[in-house]
Amino acid sequence: MQIQGQIVDIQNKRIYSGEVTVENGKIKSIVEKEHNLKNYIMPGFIDAHIHIESSMLVPSEFAKLAVLHGTVGTISDPHEIANVLGTEGVYYMIENSKKVPLKFHFGAPSCVPATSFETAGAVIDSEGIKELLASPDIHYLAEMMNYPGVLFDDEEVMKKIAWAKHFNKPVDGHAPGLRGDAVKKYISAGITSDHECFTYDEAAEKLSLGMKVIIREGSAAKNFEALIDLLPEHFENMMFCSDDKHPDDLIISHINALCARAVAKGIDVFKVLQAACINPVHHYNMNVGILREGDFADFIVVEDLVNFKVQQTYINGELVAENGTSKVAHVDFETPNNFNTSFKKKEDFKIKSSASKIRVIEALEGQLITNEMHHSSLIQDGNLVSNTTDDILKMTVVNRYQEAQPAIAFIKNFGLKKGAIASSVAHDCHNIVAVGTSDEEICKAVNLLIENKGGVCAVNGNEQKVLPLPVAGIMSDKDGWIAGKLYQEIDQMAKALGSPLKAPFMTLSFMALLVIPNLKLSDKGLFSGNTFSFVDLEME
Repeated sequence: MQIQGQIVDIQNKRIYSGEVTVENGKIKSIVEKEHNLKNYIMPGFIDAHIHIESSMLVPSEFAKLAVLHGTVGTISDPHEIANVLGTEGVYYMIENSKKVPLKFHFGAPSCVPATSFETAGAVIDSEGIKELLASPDIHYLAEMMNYPGVLFDDEEVMKKIAWAKHFNKPVDGHAPGLRGDAVKKYISAGITSDHECFTYDEAAEKLSLGMKVIIREGSAAKNFEALIDLLPEHFENMMFCSDDKHPDDLIISHINALCARAVAKGIDVFKVLQAACINPVHHYNMNVGILREGDFADFIVVEDLVNFKVQQTYINGELVAENGTSKVAHVDFETPNNFNTSFKKKEDFKIKSSASKIRVIEALEGQLITNEMHHSSLIQDGNLVSNTTDDILKMTVVNRYQEAQPAIAFIKNFGLKKGAIASSVAHDCHNIVAVGTSDEEICKAVNLLIENKGGVCAVNGNEQKVLPLPVAGIMSDKDGWIAGKLYQEIDQMAKALGSPLKAPFMTLSFMALLVIPNLKLSDKGLFSGNTFSFVDLEME
């Protein structure tokens, strides 16, 4: 097979008219050849850190959409399904991914559960990490979120890192805001990358200490604008990732969109593509070709080097996408689950109080971090209730693994004027998280998810929309386009209920993520990520 176009030689920073010959899934030759074609042949894009589960699609369905945007490989942390199903969940993702061409590279989830301050469905200790890392299907130790454990030399944490070193596999970081002596110790433990930087100065410091910085732009957390100006100088040590990308966004674009934005800022295209296509392959020792003779034939054909509109995607020489049509075939898959809680009553969400002030979680657009606010309470019949006038809404996290009393908090910036929204995609343990304008609406949303053994939903009176997620309570059993469209409808309903957030469900999913400061809610109570301890809802 011969393919002609303008060859983009990223590593030698040159573009020339040429022809690529593919034989038995590999590139046999790349030669200069004159022709009139103006399209560009280049290495495919790599997402350098993603939780496939957050697309709400199993890997085989994720692949159908990702190849449309020129993605040929991913560095995938199966942390989400591991927190629900343990190592069984990790193996489920690997086996499903092997049924499609896209080159998924899974890691061993380092923090299952992420903390002891919430209820997860499984535990993976250092022996479990050893078992996973011994497998050739596991390529790295995934994000070490327990940075206090690293800083205080926690025995289990250090054993996990030691096993990664033993198997000569990289260790990914997760240390938002960590600076100074603390980040020096974190890096000295052997941690080589971080995708959690949210300021220029933080990323610059980590780069200066030899850490690889991954620019994240997902459905909720968006750090591209804060970090992209570092790329011209540090392009050899930076990568792009989405981290968490919901299905409606994946239908539209992937890493290709970040390249277009970077080029539009005037950054040299070779530096941009070095970060997007080459660096992840080298850092993670990926089995992905980068357009050299003898490499796997993993490459894409794009219309131009401005918008990166993908005309064709090839993986191992197979045409897997062409002009907006995915050629990845559907494969059947099972739906393992771990939902073991019964329906709730609206009384379960009442909280008696006489406090005049309460702690409130302030959600921030495009960020995983939150602020802690102190706000006057609204009490009716002796119970704390949502205050839609001031946008202080009741929030709950419901243990989905066993019977337990729902945890209650209050949150600002979700903006709902009526109804409620809920999700069982709730990092890290994937209990049910809901926000609503009344106990009745919150209860209705929670029970809708319990009925479906997982999902995302919006409710308002008799109106309801739900995307069931029966695969571990976090992934759909539907075709990727169908799931994406249904998610889009639910997202629109949440916004019609008043939410001003660009991605209300993605933002909601992170409000139970305890390892990201400042104030979050777990199924066990209100939690300060700054002090790593529970705090009282009531102030005075």
